[in-house]
Amino acid sequence: MSDIKYIKTTKDDMELLMKVRLEMLREVNHLPDEYVYDEVLVKESRKYFEEGEQSTVLAFDGEEVVGCASLSYIWIMPTYSHPTGKRAHLMNVYTRKDHRRMGISKKMVEALINEAKEYGVTEISLDATEMGRPLYEALGFVASSSGMVMEIE
Repeated sequence: MSDIKYIKTTKDDMELLMKVRLEMLREVNHLPDEYVYDEVLVKESRKYFEEGEQSTVLAFDGEEVVGCASLSYIWIMPTYSHPTGKRAHLMNVYTRKDHRRMGISKKMVEALINEAKEYGVTEISLDATEMGRPLYEALGFVASSSGMVMEIE
């Protein structure tokens, strides 16, 4: 195995971004390889990567993408504990099965955390799978019971 290289993506990386995002969604949702995604999901994902306030890091083993991680930037009304109002949400942290347990996800997330600090972000949230919790805890994330969610259909 060659050295893993990490890049921060640009709009020019759209096809790679879409490929790895859909691969990740297939795995986490236990979908078959031949599953065809709803065109709205595909269209909106492309739009997000083109226009969204986000950063994505891809991990490469040679020419092959083996991991991804994204950070969505959110600006909300400033509060006493978050005076800049700049927050972020970490998502799509994924490493292919044959490249796991090598520190790839950790390096991608660390790069995004460092970038968020440079942007003045005061809080990063995420939705963790059981498999991902140890990584996030090792990086300093803690479980929160202060939030609530309403899903709107």
